[in-house]
Amino acid sequence: MAIGLALVIQAFVVKPFQIPSGSMEPTLDIGQRVLVSRFNYRFQDPEIGNIVVFHPPIGAESGGQECGVDHPPAQPCPEPTPEMADENFIKRIVAGPGDRLYIQNGHPVVNGEIADEPFIRPCRGLAECELKDEITIPPDHYFMMGDNRGASDDSRAFGPVPRDWIVGQAFATYWPPDRIGIF
Repeated sequence: MAIGLALVIQAFVVKPFQIPSGSMEPTLDIGQRVLVSRFNYRFQDPEIGNIVVFHPPIGAESGGQECGVDHPPAQPCPEPTPEMADENFIKRIVAGPGDRLYIQNGHPVVNGEIADEPFIRPCRGLAECELKDEITIPPDHYFMMGDNRGASDDSRAFGPVPRDWIVGQAFATYWPPDRIGIF
């Protein structure tokens, strides 16, 4: 009975995840563990600033073809490959459906306004730090970026993520003990 209840809770309510890479540093460290609400987005839309766990498009997890379409090198990927991978990524939502977006010095510029992001680790001169050609996020898609802008494989490379590929919203960290807290 207890095992069944635990499986139901993880499938529909809250699921624990371990941070696999440094892409969300300094917000989340490698090995840190978070709790993810699997039901929030059944009742409300994801919002800019939310940290979410999602399935990336096929190719993103293996370093293969990441973007679903050819695009200029000065533009973020406008469209993902059509199939989702089985792997999970954790990133921050920086733009939503219908938003116009380009990247300036590693910061998203959404609908003409540069994001105020004092929590990120800055991007330092990499090609993905300056993507000046604007894209429009498709309906029911979200643009994800890691907080460690110079070391994150994210929507800049693989494109906006469909809403139904989002597993849930990270809302708390429970390990290590000195990092316990709510986002």
